[in-house]
Amino acid sequence: MNQLNPIDQLIDGALSMLRWLIALLFLANLLMFVVVQGVFGPLPSAGGREPQHLDRQIHPELVRTRPISPEEAADQAVVGGPAPAAAVQAAPLSQ
Repeated sequence: MNQLNPIDQLIDGALSMLRWLIALLFLANLLMFVVVQGVFGPLPSAGGREPQHLDRQIHPELVRTRPISPEEAADQAVVGGPAPAAAVQAAPLSQ
């Protein structure tokens, strides 16, 4: 009878899991290589997705920015300012 002792069974199981892990990592690496090579199309981070909009602009030289007047700025949210202190009320603990 060719029975393995518990230590050998444990090592055999660990090696089997390690083989599967290596195979899975290899497949994941292969998939990422294929994606980076552009087989599935360009990556979203590769640049503007709709460059034709730049070509179809009508009179882009007429677009101007202007400062906001104080009356208009009153309705705008304050970004980056200090946070207001929270109104916390506490009562003394009785023992």
